[in-house]
Amino acid sequence: MSRSTIAAVALVFAASLGLAACGDGSAGATVGSSTQAGSAVKDPSTVKIADSSLGKILVDGKGRTLYLFTADGKNMNSMKCDAQCLKLWPPMEGKPKAGAGADAKLINTTDLAGKPQATYAGHPLYYYAPDKAAGDVKGQGIDKVWYVLDAQGNAVKKAPASPDQGNYGY
Repeated sequence: MSRSTIAAVALVFAASLGLAACGDGSAGATVGSSTQAGSAVKDPSTVKIADSSLGKILVDGKGRTLYLFTADGKNMNSMKCDAQCLKLWPPMEGKPKAGAGADAKLINTTDLAGKPQATYAGHPLYYYAPDKAAGDVKGQGIDKVWYVLDAQGNAVKKAPASPDQGNYGY
């Protein structure tokens, strides 16, 4: 192998390791599409249960879908994520109150670099930046590690109803 081939392979390998922190990247879309969606309105003051194409799921006060990352420990953020990944999967910060259908006993926080990150049933909560409106579930099932939660705090592993949702990688 030539030096340029080895260098190219090393560069591709290093880039793939950077994406692995948020999943394996196998879903195939680009990260660049997420930056515009990061401006969608969030309301971390409340978590509640709302109807969606996946059934009744956990959302914030504005109806934005909340996700769990299966590699997180109980009440522990285990995600090793760079700045680009954090733009795509921003944590829900603060300690929300229980809204309609949510169980106040399941709400807590974990430490996120000195700030509280909301948890539900022990799962740290995250948004998915491309979810632009209440009811969007575009992050569902990405890399088989990102899922919405039901009212009991369990991962909902059902596939999204619409073929244009849930197949966005980074």
